[in-house]
Amino acid sequence: MIRVLLADDQLLVRAGFRALLDAQHDIEVVGEAADGGQAVRMVRELTPDAVLMDIRMPVMDGLVATRTITADPALVQVRVVVLTTFELDEYVFEAIRSGASGFLVKDTEPAELLRAVRAVVGGDALLSPGVTRRLIAEFAARSKEPATAADLEQLTDREREVMALVGIGLSNDEIARRLVVSPLTAKTHVSRAMVKLGARDRAQLVVLAYESGLVRPGWLG
Repeated sequence: MIRVLLADDQLLVRAGFRALLDAQHDIEVVGEAADGGQAVRMVRELTPDAVLMDIRMPVMDGLVATRTITADPALVQVRVVVLTTFELDEYVFEAIRSGASGFLVKDTEPAELLRAVRAVVGGDALLSPGVTRRLIAEFAARSKEPATAADLEQLTDREREVMALVGIGLSNDEIARRLVVSPLTAKTHVSRAMVKLGARDRAQLVVLAYESGLVRPGWLG
């Protein structure tokens, strides 16, 4: 059973998500929070598998709440999915840097929301390649000279190559075709790079690819 916590200051929004999620045989809503502070407290108490986190909330906004949750070693298995009204909300990019596993627009199709919850808990990439590319393009447009460098020396040449391809928005299947390897091999390289660099998920691996200078603005073509 996938355990989900809802964090949104609008009761009707929470009610809609709860009705959809609780109707699934493999998903259970274990709690609802009306502000970021309450969300952090409930996550620590309930340790859900995933949190659907609104950005704009009173007391503590979703950005601070996300950073607080993802920085807690005891909550390393909790995946935060940021909810936003607009797909390219200015705070989404900071949320990804803060450790969110991805983002969804609030008016996403029900089937897509369910797929996303299952995917992020299963450790797969939450963002579709198209959305990932738009996200990366925004990182590229905002980026300056790399402020920090990930310790890429511990990666093999192939792992660095795969990380760069993740950084420009390719899925595992696309990486496999590019390198003429199996999708399982591509996924293995991605997973090893994530483990070595301490990335929680694919979204953070993208951030590290940019921040380390492995991928640079303009590479999207």
